[in-house]
Amino acid sequence: MHSVNPRLASKASEQVTIYDLAPHGRSRRPWPVRYRSVGSLAICVDVIIIHAISIFSTLIYYGGIDIDFGKALGSATVVSALIVSWLRMRGMYQPTELTVLRNQIRWVCTTWIVVFGFLVVVVAELNIAHEFSGAALIFAVTGLGSLIAQRIFIKKFIQKALKGRRFAGGNIVVITDQSHSEQAGLLQALRARGFHVQAVFRLPPSGAPHGLRKRLCARVVENVRGCDNIEAIVVEADAGRWPEMQAFATELRIVPFPVVLVPVGTISRMLRRPTRDLCGAFSIEIQRGPLGLLERMAKRIVDIVGAAVILFLLSPLLLLTAAAIKLDSSGPIIFRQRRCGFNGRNFSICKFRTMTVLEDGSSIIQAQPTDSRVTRVGKWLRRMSIDELPQLFNVLEGSMSLVGPRPHAIAHDNEFDKIVRNYASRQRVKPGLTGWAQIHGCRGPTPTSASIERRVEYDLWYIDNWSLRRDIAILLQTPQEILRGRNAF
Repeated sequence: MHSVNPRLASKASEQVTIYDLAPHGRSRRPWPVRYRSVGSLAICVDVIIIHAISIFSTLIYYGGIDIDFGKALGSATVVSALIVSWLRMRGMYQPTELTVLRNQIRWVCTTWIVVFGFLVVVVAELNIAHEFSGAALIFAVTGLGSLIAQRIFIKKFIQKALKGRRFAGGNIVVITDQSHSEQAGLLQALRARGFHVQAVFRLPPSGAPHGLRKRLCARVVENVRGCDNIEAIVVEADAGRWPEMQAFATELRIVPFPVVLVPVGTISRMLRRPTRDLCGAFSIEIQRGPLGLLERMAKRIVDIVGAAVILFLLSPLLLLTAAAIKLDSSGPIIFRQRRCGFNGRNFSICKFRTMTVLEDGSSIIQAQPTDSRVTRVGKWLRRMSIDELPQLFNVLEGSMSLVGPRPHAIAHDNEFDKIVRNYASRQRVKPGLTGWAQIHGCRGPTPTSASIERRVEYDLWYIDNWSLRRDIAILLQTPQEILRGRNAF
């Protein structure tokens, strides 16, 4: 980094300040890698790993005899092209994404399984199964493990480089309307990524005289004139000043460097939302849509496998419960009630009967701690949530999921929708047997508006932050919450 021109610094009295950013102490030599090139490096490593593992698997399986390396390299090329293309399309090679290990592992595993599943279908359709051998199985297992190990390594590489400021980068000039403390975040981020902040100029406040901006522009031009190693001029300003920033950029056209706007303020939060191409029109996604195809497939697989396994393991308990209900009181063993599911579609939920009544009308009274309608067996079933287990059949048929917002009776939905804003937003996903709200103690009746608001808040957070890993964590925490027995009666 370089000290700024003293001739320019002396003009700070005109509300245009330049900070001296000369480095203090000796800095370590940077690595020959730029931060923005990390994604390309990760792609190259993935391709090399896939090809190397393909050859390795062939050598292991055939023991070095009559090896067709052409076939091994050909299959590796197809696999690497599909894997890399899909991960790149999902943005998984962005440097910021490469440091989120759980997302990387989730997408690498999902993509790898889908790609190999697709290839199996192709092989079956073309009737060329004889072309594949045990080498393909070795390739599938070791390849996936190697890609996961590569993610762990590259995360540590990026973190070490950022912490030690070891990335290589060019010189940057910053123009900001933020205070010295507020702009520190941007400067530290630029330096961590290898950029040398050559100078920081103070942008005049909004509504300042035009002449002040002209003088600032002249000083920026004078500072960078004759320099060949300026990578960009970064303008950090409130996005609401866009017309002013356009005019400012026009005045900087005489310098042969890109001018980059880093928006701050309210509009900047909107610009961080995902973007879409809607019939050629630029659009911003302000609400997360339904889960993607791969996400829905993964969640459905967990639902089917999980529900089937739980039903098999708990089948003796289900039979005993059915017998106890029949012996305890008259009426059906299974209680059905209309509930509102995904996208407002009604379905019939299954529960073990725990009451002497079978309410399913426009007015339903929620259970109370000492409710005379609850049977003797029903009291224990509700306490341990055993009455909810028949909903596993709803999960298998697809009207529910293992994890999601708990469905309420339609009568209660109509009531809560008038009380809680965005209550209907819970229907953006399938209702669940358990959920994020339930493991945080939001079980049982909702006697006050505050209690239903708290539950909805948890549900909406879960929808906006869904991940397969979180679903599994919720399933594992549910038994512990049941044993605690909070709000269950």
